[in-house]
Amino acid sequence: MTTTGLSPNGKLDEKREAINKAEQASQKRQNDRGSLTARQRIEKLVDPGSFLEIDKYALHQTNDFGMDEKRVLGDGVITGQATIDGRPVYLFSHDVTFVGGALGEVFARKVTKIMDLAYQAGCPVIGLNESGGARIQEGVKSLAGYADIFYRNVKSSGVIPQISVIYGACAGGAVYSPAVTDFTIMVKDKSFMFITGPEIVKTVTGEDVTLEELGGAVVHNTKSGVAQLLAEDEEDSFLLTKELFSYLPLNNLESPPFVEVGDEAQPEDWQELDKLIPSESTKPYDMHDVLSKIFDYGEFFEIAPLYATNILTGFARLGGHVVGIVANQPNRLAGCLDINASVKAARFIRFIDAFNIPIVTFVDVPGYLPGTSQEFGGIIRHGAKLLYAYCEATVPKLTVITRKAYGGAFDVLGSKNVGGDYNFSWPTGEIAVIGAEGAVNLLYRKELKADRSKFTPLVSDYRERFANPYVAAEEGYIDDVIMPSETRKHLISALKFQKNKRVERPKRKHGNIPL
Repeated sequence: MTTTGLSPNGKLDEKREAINKAEQASQKRQNDRGSLTARQRIEKLVDPGSFLEIDKYALHQTNDFGMDEKRVLGDGVITGQATIDGRPVYLFSHDVTFVGGALGEVFARKVTKIMDLAYQAGCPVIGLNESGGARIQEGVKSLAGYADIFYRNVKSSGVIPQISVIYGACAGGAVYSPAVTDFTIMVKDKSFMFITGPEIVKTVTGEDVTLEELGGAVVHNTKSGVAQLLAEDEEDSFLLTKELFSYLPLNNLESPPFVEVGDEAQPEDWQELDKLIPSESTKPYDMHDVLSKIFDYGEFFEIAPLYATNILTGFARLGGHVVGIVANQPNRLAGCLDINASVKAARFIRFIDAFNIPIVTFVDVPGYLPGTSQEFGGIIRHGAKLLYAYCEATVPKLTVITRKAYGGAFDVLGSKNVGGDYNFSWPTGEIAVIGAEGAVNLLYRKELKADRSKFTPLVSDYRERFANPYVAAEEGYIDDVIMPSETRKHLISALKFQKNKRVERPKRKHGNIPL
């Protein structure tokens, strides 16, 4: 009996040869311009030998406009599963060398399959993005493909962590999906995100703008807040992704990874906290100096470090347990809350609450930033987002007042009355409706009009009687007034007892956060 055509092994060899040939062409093109290929990026990110590719032979079948001669196995995206530091993850990586990384029907089907597998397995998804958006040649099918991805982004939100890393230029649907994910990382001088590119902007608005000015990595990390981390180069993007991943649980039913530590985790300079706060309440200091003396090994992985710098957000470990940190930054706008800071902190809090990560808040805030630009921009609405996030959060909430805690900002930032579990204050704490100077000017307006020399004594008297932590402690709004050098010990103790906290919420579909 005779047979025709290739044997099963021969057919497999033929397919593999086609994939290798396409990969070699892609590698030459990308490496010649100083970039890695889609496959190289995956290999750099994951544990060696752990990547299992899925749908490598997927092929576009329909003879869409201009696509009859543009077909390649894999259809321009590499998808699969792997491990990072031994922990499972699903990934997809765009191949920009095939029709600019544009998304079509098969491409979308591959990505959504990965997202569905990740959702049902309770594993994070990492997307390595470099795409011009929807594939024009496939028309509405490419638009439907993006909608399928967006739907799964939202379905997975708060269930599994989703991380987006941006390489090259991404436009249209290729930026909407990352915007819905939890964290976006961009590469300096190489990553760009925009809804429409510079040419269309010029046609529609007449503006002359470069790629970098319109949607560069620095712009989105400093001005728009679209991205949370800025990598120096592609190698740095892998390091940042791995470090971020090390703080995250696999899903919302698990706790973040615990690391066994001993006494060596306590920062060596922890006793310097007792002399860190300036004696003058108007003098700034760097909140990073506080955090580096409290958390394990002095390490703080900051999220959005270049955006809304008057507030700090990020991850650290406390006695080996992952915690999320929100902290006012006194050397930026005196630590005032403004629109951008409120939104930045609110989004971070909602993420860590969804994934069982306790919140540790450090408060030194004179209030919300005043002015017409803030009022016209909706500081009331945006500031309410932060209030909503703290009230909604059910994870352990630990708060430390280092100095000022004035007005509504005191309420918002993890106070007892918005569900704070433990509230500590340093002796330098000033808890009041407004600052002493403002209070005296309002309360003693008539007396001061007659005799301004009374101002300084009245301010001193007000501070002594009201602007200190002991009045709040007497009322039970502060659990304890502690020395700064005792902070780590008290936080570890509080977390130990509250780490399994359970809070029942009213049965409802969802709340209505003031978006």
